[in-house]
Amino acid sequence: MADTASRTMIRTQGRRAFASFGDRPSGTRHPLVATAMALPLAALLVVLFGGWEAVVTQASSVGVMLGR
Repeated sequence: MADTASRTMIRTQGRRAFASFGDRPSGTRHPLVATAMALPLAALLVVLFGGWEAVVTQASSVGVMLGR
């Protein structure tokens, strides 16, 4: 039992280290934050590479395939 208590203390100290820097372990970012980070880059890529036409073409193809 004494060994499990010491391991718990070590794990808790590791969590405090993350909290002190304001970082979270990977995989815990809120989806809205991730979206807000990705949207500007996505918009830039659409403008740079003319992606809007590709999106419209693909949507049109999918619509035809679905019979609309």
